[in-house]
Amino acid sequence: MTGSTIFALSSGRGRAGIAVWRVSGPLAGPIVQSISGVLPSPRTARLRTFRDETGLVMDQGLVLWFPGPHSETGEDLAEFHGHGGRALMLSMTRAFQHLGAVPAGPGDFTRRAVLTGKLDLTQAEALLDLVNADTEHQRQRALAQAGGALAALVGAWRQRLVRAMGHLEALIDFPDEEIPPAVEAGLTDAVTSL
Repeated sequence: MTGSTIFALSSGRGRAGIAVWRVSGPLAGPIVQSISGVLPSPRTARLRTFRDETGLVMDQGLVLWFPGPHSETGEDLAEFHGHGGRALMLSMTRAFQHLGAVPAGPGDFTRRAVLTGKLDLTQAEALLDLVNADTEHQRQRALAQAGGALAALVGAWRQRLVRAMGHLEALIDFPDEEIPPAVEAGLTDAVTSL
């Protein structure tokens, strides 16, 4: 981990009724306190007034606090749910940067989740597939993969290969021993089926 604190508009660019900003990293808690005045209880949405560094009111919205390691990124993470006007988006961006956060690049939140062990690579890839899904079938497949279906399948294959390697090593290391013929036949069947 870089130790930096990142932020991004998670709800997408452009005017909207609601905009959601996410902040992840060691400064997430102090940023919440500075902008909303108080750190809410973990995983509890609280209505707060958002203020910039001069105390000027920017908006009123919801704040959520997810202390690490029990967050999506494994780090301290906060969400600000406000209105989706362009001026507010610029004000929030300036406030986050003034408080030491840097704009997140594409995939930065997911990268941090992988690095902290919250997601494996197959799950991270599935999130992109879920965002890009155009059909119901694509959505269902991506959701299953995000839930660990592919990782479980590959993990089962790995276990079968490790077991087959153990049997093969026994055949090589102990050629003079009486190893039942079923072990060699089982090895061949296991490798063939994989």
